[in-house]
Amino acid sequence: MSQIGTHFGVPKIEAKPNRSNRLVARITPDDKAMLERAAILEGASLASFVVSHIRTAAAEVIRQHETIQLNQAESERFLKALVSPPAKATPRMARALKLYRETVTER
Repeated sequence: MSQIGTHFGVPKIEAKPNRSNRLVARITPDDKAMLERAAILEGASLASFVVSHIRTAAAEVIRQHETIQLNQAESERFLKALVSPPAKATPRMARALKLYRETVTER
Protein backbone atom coordinates (compact mmCIF):
# COMPACT_ATOMS: atom_id res chain seq x y z
CA MET A 1 0.00 0.00 0.00
CA SER A 2 1.22 3.48 -0.67
CA GLN A 3 1.87 6.11 1.94
CA ILE A 4 -0.09 9.31 1.25
CA GLY A 5 0.62 11.51 4.28
CA THR A 6 0.94 11.58 8.04
CA HIS A 7 -1.36 12.32 10.94
CA PHE A 8 0.32 12.96 14.29
CA GLY A 9 3.47 11.32 12.95
CA VAL A 10 1.62 8.14 11.96
CA PRO A 11 1.63 7.41 8.22
CA LYS A 12 -1.78 7.36 6.55
CA ILE A 13 -2.11 4.42 4.22
CA GLU A 14 -4.24 4.57 1.09
CA ALA A 15 -6.86 1.82 1.22
CA LYS A 16 -6.23 0.64 -2.33
CA PRO A 17 -3.51 1.95 -4.63
CA ASN A 18 -4.64 3.34 -7.97
CA ARG A 19 -3.74 0.66 -10.48
CA SER A 20 -4.65 2.16 -13.81
CA ASN A 21 -1.72 0.88 -15.88
CA ARG A 22 -1.37 -2.55 -17.40
CA LEU A 23 1.77 -4.59 -18.08
CA VAL A 24 1.63 -7.47 -20.55
CA ALA A 25 4.39 -10.01 -21.05
CA ARG A 26 4.60 -13.13 -23.15
CA ILE A 27 6.20 -16.00 -21.23
CA THR A 28 6.70 -19.70 -21.75
CA PRO A 29 4.29 -22.21 -20.19
CA ASP A 30 7.15 -23.40 -17.95
CA ASP A 31 7.83 -19.88 -16.70
CA LYS A 32 4.13 -19.33 -16.00
CA ALA A 33 3.86 -22.63 -14.11
CA MET A 34 6.90 -21.72 -12.01
CA LEU A 35 5.52 -18.26 -11.22
CA GLU A 36 2.12 -19.70 -10.32
CA ARG A 37 3.74 -22.27 -8.02
CA ALA A 38 5.84 -19.60 -6.30
CA ALA A 39 2.76 -17.38 -5.88
CA ILE A 40 0.82 -20.26 -4.31
CA LEU A 41 3.72 -20.97 -1.93
CA GLU A 42 3.62 -17.33 -0.80
CA GLY A 43 -0.17 -17.30 -0.57
CA ALA A 44 -0.47 -14.58 -3.18
CA SER A 45 -2.24 -14.20 -6.48
CA LEU A 46 -0.07 -14.52 -9.56
CA ALA A 47 -0.47 -10.81 -10.34
CA SER A 48 0.39 -9.72 -6.77
CA PHE A 49 3.38 -12.05 -6.68
CA VAL A 50 4.76 -10.81 -10.01
CA VAL A 51 4.23 -7.11 -9.22
CA SER A 52 5.78 -7.46 -5.77
CA HIS A 53 8.86 -9.24 -7.05
CA ILE A 54 9.45 -7.12 -10.14
CA ARG A 55 9.21 -3.97 -7.99
CA THR A 56 11.84 -5.41 -5.66
CA ALA A 57 14.08 -6.36 -8.57
CA ALA A 58 13.64 -2.97 -10.24
CA ALA A 59 14.46 -1.12 -7.01
CA GLU A 60 17.65 -3.19 -6.65
CA VAL A 61 18.74 -2.47 -10.24
CA ILE A 62 18.15 1.25 -9.69
CA ARG A 63 20.04 1.17 -6.37
CA GLN A 64 23.02 -0.55 -8.00
CA HIS A 65 23.18 2.04 -10.78
CA GLU A 66 22.77 5.03 -8.45
CA THR A 67 25.30 3.94 -5.83
CA ILE A 68 29.04 4.39 -6.06
CA GLN A 69 31.08 1.98 -3.98
CA LEU A 70 34.67 2.89 -3.24
CA ASN A 71 37.36 0.82 -1.62
CA GLN A 72 39.50 2.26 1.19
CA ALA A 73 42.11 3.83 -1.10
CA GLU A 74 39.45 5.30 -3.41
CA SER A 75 37.53 6.71 -0.44
CA GLU A 76 40.66 8.39 0.93
CA ARG A 77 41.53 9.85 -2.50
CA PHE A 78 37.97 11.18 -2.94
CA LEU A 79 37.95 12.75 0.53
CA LYS A 80 41.37 14.33 -0.10
CA ALA A 81 40.07 15.83 -3.36
CA LEU A 82 37.05 17.28 -1.53
CA VAL A 83 38.99 18.92 1.31
CA SER A 84 42.05 20.07 -0.67
CA PRO A 85 42.13 23.55 -2.20
CA PRO A 86 41.49 23.54 -5.93
CA ALA A 87 44.50 23.03 -8.16
CA LYS A 88 45.69 25.86 -10.38
CA ALA A 89 43.90 25.76 -13.71
CA THR A 90 45.89 24.38 -16.62
CA PRO A 91 46.15 26.52 -19.77
CA ARG A 92 43.64 24.21 -21.46
CA MET A 93 41.17 24.60 -18.58
CA ALA A 94 41.63 28.38 -18.61
CA ARG A 95 40.82 28.47 -22.35
CA ALA A 96 37.75 26.27 -21.79
CA LEU A 97 36.51 28.55 -18.99
CA LYS A 98 37.06 31.65 -21.15
CA LEU A 99 35.16 30.05 -24.03
CA TYR A 100 32.35 29.02 -21.69
CA ARG A 101 32.00 32.55 -20.30
CA GLU A 102 31.94 33.99 -23.83
CA THR A 103 29.36 31.58 -25.25
CA VAL A 104 27.03 30.58 -22.41
CA THR A 105 24.49 33.00 -21.08
CA GLU A 106 22.54 32.68 -17.85
CA ARG A 107 18.83 32.05 -18.03
